[in-house]
Amino acid sequence: MTVFARILRGDIPTVPVYQDDLVYAFDDVNPVAPVHVLIIPRQEIVGLNQVEPSHEAMLGRLLLAARAVAEKKGIAEGGYRCVINTGADGGQSVFHLHLHVIGGRSMSWPPG
Repeated sequence: MTVFARILRGDIPTVPVYQDDLVYAFDDVNPVAPVHVLIIPRQEIVGLNQVEPSHEAMLGRLLLAARAVAEKKGIAEGGYRCVINTGADGGQSVFHLHLHVIGGRSMSWPPG
């Protein structure tokens, strides 16, 4: 069981930044910027390589939630970055699909 599954079960307490029937968002415990929120689907999916057409609504909700999080955290107007790491070489360390909303400072490119 991943740490995100344990968060969704309530085994690990977090303060929700955003939540609805499909996704749950909370502050990252190891932030890389002043704002760093993780948005996870309530359905356990390993990563982007495992998504299917039936996940379309949830995937759309991840992006809508990212916008809501950015607005709530006050970074929407200045800009922010959304990141989904896929697989070990892509930097994924928790194998439960998740989207990072990162902002509150100027971002550089390339990112990694």
